[in-house]
Amino acid sequence: MNIENSDDVLDNELFEHYKFIVDKGQELLRIDKFLMDRIPNATRSKLQGALVDKNVLVNKKVIKANYRVKPFDEITVELPYPPQEIELIPENIPLDILFEDEDVIVLNKQAGLVVHPGYGNHTGTLVNGLIYHFENLPQTAVPNRPGLVHRLDKNTTGIMVIAKNDQALTHLGKQFFDRTIERRYNALVWGDFEEEKGKVEGNVGRSLQNRKVMTVFPDGEYGKNAVTHFTVLKRYGYVTFVECKLETGRTHQIRVHMKHIKHPLFNDEDYGGDRILKGTTFSKYKQFIANCFEILPRQALHAKSLGFEHPKTGEWLHFEVDLPQDMQQVLAKWEVYVNNRDVFTA
Repeated sequence: MNIENSDDVLDNELFEHYKFIVDKGQELLRIDKFLMDRIPNATRSKLQGALVDKNVLVNKKVIKANYRVKPFDEITVELPYPPQEIELIPENIPLDILFEDEDVIVLNKQAGLVVHPGYGNHTGTLVNGLIYHFENLPQTAVPNRPGLVHRLDKNTTGIMVIAKNDQALTHLGKQFFDRTIERRYNALVWGDFEEEKGKVEGNVGRSLQNRKVMTVFPDGEYGKNAVTHFTVLKRYGYVTFVECKLETGRTHQIRVHMKHIKHPLFNDEDYGGDRILKGTTFSKYKQFIANCFEILPRQALHAKSLGFEHPKTGEWLHFEVDLPQDMQQVLAKWEVYVNNRDVFTA
């Protein structure tokens, strides 16, 4: 099995960006031919793939592959960088190991730690720490990601499982692909919910306006199917503490799904949660939120639990980790707030 086809596809997140304004004297010309003359080392097949993936926009709209450019068209193109071979340097990065045997490693990832090397992050990643502490981790189909079958965002904390050999890599990858892995997250989000439980379903894909973030395409015309179940754990009035259970594992899935239902994660700068979205205009409340953001300078998201079948024994393993200190401290501040609301609105 190709691990890179699983739900938690370890895709490249960085793209080459191009923008062209067509000259006023340009004759009608198929867009792939037009771009081949202007993008270095671009092949027709690569451009056709970009068109199929809707990574080529004309006047900020998706176009068909047979589109013919016209004078004054504004064309934007984003092509994924090819996988880059990076010399992996072992680094003595502390790892919080929850469980280890000859097949798997289960760890608790800290905030601020990028999972694997890539453009702009050649060192200081989880992978650099893994290869320091563990030898001969299995290679994946994409370079620079030994042992990885899924990942967490840089500023998301919590449980990850790492494969220590090829058999474990294949077996765990199939579990992610078959959606038999059980994953639960805790998140603090803006706003209150009418219901106690709910489901968010909508294709998730890269935004056509900003390729660094994801968006929901509810009509299914783009992106990949994604399903998130949520349960309210605690209401604080202007924010809510929830549990999210994933059926699928798309990039930024919880973050983009919560934004889609108008409940962005608390202090999530990529999805609009890093400003006051609910609450009062009183200065004491504004200072309260500023203090929370200072304590928790990242999105309030934690991979709380992970359950999977052991790749060799077949035993069902389940792990849980407590919330990190920054999230615990912010939740404690909200507890104080709801019990002393008058103080903040005076």
